[in-house]
Amino acid sequence: MVISIASDHAGYELRQAIVSHLEQKGHQVLDRGALSSKEPYSYVQAGRLVAKDLSEGSAERGIAICGTGIGISIVCNKKRGIRCALCLNECMARLARQHNDANILAMGARVVGVSLAESMVDTFLSETFDGGRHRERVDDIE
Repeated sequence: MVISIASDHAGYELRQAIVSHLEQKGHQVLDRGALSSKEPYSYVQAGRLVAKDLSEGSAERGIAICGTGIGISIVCNKKRGIRCALCLNECMARLARQHNDANILAMGARVVGVSLAESMVDTFLSETFDGGRHRERVDDIE
């Protein structure tokens, strides 16, 4: 699977850990955003990059990381066709896919640790959309 991942400077180190994790799992990764944790990089720019990759079909799923995950998720959700879910645990990541057909997982580097983030990513990427009664609601979003 092709995964786009982007972060601001606050999410840089978590992004690097997740990129490594995804590559070990055999995913192709489009690594976007901050070039270090030291130089300021806007979550707005990072969110636009990952949302663009999905909306243009360059990636199948996305991961967006900033300090809390809040700002970057707001930015991603501005793009038509994007359903970005800010998740704090595996249950939220699973339900974001099953019930909301989320295509971008947002996380906060100041909120979740590496092992939890990797587990959420695995859950998010392995789950499928349940459809059914949820399809009508997701269609209403558009």
